[in-house]
Amino acid sequence: MTTFQVPQRMNFSAVSPKVFKAVLALDAAAREGLDPVLLELVQIRASQVNRCAYCVDYHTSDARTAGETEERMHQLAAWEESSLFTEKERAALALTEAVTLLPGGVSDAVYEEAARLFEEKELAQLIALIFTTNAWNRMNVTTRKTPGTE
Repeated sequence: MTTFQVPQRMNFSAVSPKVFKAVLALDAAAREGLDPVLLELVQIRASQVNRCAYCVDYHTSDARTAGETEERMHQLAAWEESSLFTEKERAALALTEAVTLLPGGVSDAVYEEAARLFEEKELAQLIALIFTTNAWNRMNVTTRKTPGTE
């Protein structure tokens, strides 16, 4: 199989280490108290929506380490039609898509379902994780960071 190498535009972490370290710190803070599997599902889904190949690759690897199954990762792109996700995971994924596709807004129904299933502190962490993942996606898509690069 022949593959196409997408040329990276910039090594952001080398060019702007202070900003990169700040996003790393935000990422670490956002992860606190969240279930590792749920965390990876959210990060994979946001990365799929944003078309960030680097982040999809990175987070599917981390999801496997956290115990996620291949079957659920394959069905994540169609989670609404899948019976493999819990009610809480489905609420987190709906919130992920709403925040990621923000021009459409976050409906009251999506927010209220997440608020029903997550305690307030956990919901705040989930929202922080989603917007942090979107920051990583935007950084990596813009600079064309490709899977397998540092």
